[in-house]
Amino acid sequence: MEQNQKLALAQMRKSVQDLGFSTEIYGDHTLMRFLIARSMDTEKASKMFVQWQKWRDSFVPLNHIPDSEIEDELSSEKVYLQEGLSKTGNPVMIIKANKHFASKDQLQFKKFVVHLLDKTIASSFRGKEIGDEKLIGILDLKQISYKNVDARGLITGFQFLQAYYPERLAKCYLLHMPWFFVSVWRLVSRFLEKATLEKIVIVTNEDERREFVQHIGEESLPEEYGGRAKLVLLQDFVLTSSDD
Repeated sequence: MEQNQKLALAQMRKSVQDLGFSTEIYGDHTLMRFLIARSMDTEKASKMFVQWQKWRDSFVPLNHIPDSEIEDELSSEKVYLQEGLSKTGNPVMIIKANKHFASKDQLQFKKFVVHLLDKTIASSFRGKEIGDEKLIGILDLKQISYKNVDARGLITGFQFLQAYYPERLAKCYLLHMPWFFVSVWRLVSRFLEKATLEKIVIVTNEDERREFVQHIGEESLPEEYGGRAKLVLLQDFVLTSSDD
């Protein structure tokens, strides 16, 4: 770690303490995510970290969202979490948008977002959390219709990533985007930070599809996307004891 990073981490720990909170149980890798998300500005990173702690304590008091609190969202069977990691060492989460419908219960939907992000990140732990694990998301828009379009849901998901999971997104691939969804994506993009947009890849041609397969790797990618793996429903994925 470079000297300027060490200095920034020390300053951030003090700033968080001055705000009445503690960084004692968090390693440098966790704090560095917040610093990177705020361009190494220690004051802004400290405030973001404190807001995250407050949010986590109030919204996720058990430190996880149990399946029983999001049964309606899970029943749609729209999210998959692959066994094994990508070639770059990231867990791979897949969302089939044609199985999604805008939720009438926004609180449950937000809990579902937290559940799937937490579980996906936890699937990458090897022994224990380091603090800088990242995920790969795949949004499959194949066979969607207007009834599946949910700009609000997309904005909520990305805003949760930006506010409460800084530097947790490695890549997000959008597949099979239909023409009518282009205007929806333009709207959603207005709510995304530049750093988030730079991690999103819209796969539109064969060359981009090959790069997509190569980046993730055939071992973790389902057969229908050019790989050799089987799809695993989010609720069927079991975190092993070594992942805790």
